[in-house]
Amino acid sequence: MAKAKRSTKSLQLGHPVALPASPEAARLDRVPNPHADTNYLARFTMPEFTSICPVTGQPDFAILVIDYVPNKWLVESKSLKLYLNSFRNVGSFHEDCTVSIGKRLKTLLAPRWLRIGGYFYPRGGMPIDVFWQTGKLPSGVWVPDQGVAPYRGRG
Repeated sequence: MAKAKRSTKSLQLGHPVALPASPEAARLDRVPNPHADTNYLARFTMPEFTSICPVTGQPDFAILVIDYVPNKWLVESKSLKLYLNSFRNVGSFHEDCTVSIGKRLKTLLAPRWLRIGGYFYPRGGMPIDVFWQTGKLPSGVWVPDQGVAPYRGRG
């Protein structure tokens, strides 16, 4: 197993960290990719993503699925959880949440390829799904379906 070259002392990992007040205030950490010479897919699924409707102040719930092919950097998962949870108290439309998360990860990681799917539960009787991607998927990388069924109501 390859060893990460960076000390974890500067990371939020292993230290008590309060929930950031907003996504802008959240710190996302990255660590060196020990397999930067290999194309592979990393996936994060956040089944209880929550944000606030900027108009009504009511909570919005979603399943977020983030897939990326790392380059030199990996996102550190504790910092990602804190960042995603920081949306809980922020008024933001579904499209803004999903795309801004994708863009922030792109800026932080400079991945070979990244996609994010935001599968929001109905608001006003209508579910909203938002998808964003960047980069070109390297050939030979297996990308499974995101695994979130389209909304079917009562079935």
